[in-house]
Amino acid sequence: MPSSTEPGSTAEPATETRAVILVEGASDQRAVEVLAMLRGRDLAADGVAVVSMGGITNLSRHLDQLAPGVLVTGLYDRDEEAWVQRALARRDAPVALQVCDRDLEDELIRALGVAGALEVVEARGDSAAWAILCRQPFHRARPADQVLHRFLGTTSGRKIEYAGLLTAAAYHRGCVPAPMDAVLTATAG
Repeated sequence: MPSSTEPGSTAEPATETRAVILVEGASDQRAVEVLAMLRGRDLAADGVAVVSMGGITNLSRHLDQLAPGVLVTGLYDRDEEAWVQRALARRDAPVALQVCDRDLEDELIRALGVAGALEVVEARGDSAAWAILCRQPFHRARPADQVLHRFLGTTSGRKIEYAGLLTAAAYHRGCVPAPMDAVLTATAG
């Protein structure tokens, strides 16, 4: 299973994999790896792999590939609850998945608040792009948190980049979303 101290890396772990954090996509992987790094954790040395499944529909396949005795935790979106429960019902070993209310980006936006998240947008130099999106007729009357969520997915690579930036901001402000904290705590060795 891939793991590394470099966020987004797919290098082989330095030790045998003893725990896996399954996440839906690359932005979730980036967020978890950045948080681990900020907390001084070397996941590879700890035998922990953060695995992007390429979507929740791949959960069963990833669970089937794990060796017996590997601790399994991870993140999923609340709307995927039925899918997750079906996948877990076919597995004998315990799996401690953490649910994100909408998704991890939503958790980060709520943790920071819209104003805090927009500070990250400004620091990144994306204020002009944010203003353009806000002026579009569809977004003018929408709540700022929903527009911000949309903003993260409008440009290729932005969602992954902001996953790391928002996670770092949440870490430094002491407001890391509970699901992210839980998966790292569960894998602490």
